[in-house]
Amino acid sequence: MLIGGLGIFLGAKFVVDVENYTYAFVTALLGAIVWSVVGFFLGWIPLLGPILVFIAYLAVINSRYPGGWFEAITITIVAWLSVLVVLYVLAFLGATGFEAVGVPGT
Repeated sequence: MLIGGLGIFLGAKFVVDVENYTYAFVTALLGAIVWSVVGFFLGWIPLLGPILVFIAYLAVINSRYPGGWFEAITITIVAWLSVLVVLYVLAFLGATGFEAVGVPGT
């Protein structure tokens, strides 16, 4: 959650100029919960399920940060890329595995 929150923090800072790590951490937590619940109920649907799960996650980002859907997508992309970099470095150093909660696909 800490790394996922860091990713969202960096995405929000870069895209909408919001600098609040606690807010980003809570957003990562809410995003992970929504991702899990929607994934449990709808994720099994071939092709459509993962898309609906991702849209639900984007809705969390969109509702928590200013801007619209484009900003939410951009925040998510920046978060995903920054989390990949952090996880790669930490995995290379042997500090953690290559996974994070709060950002999809990591």
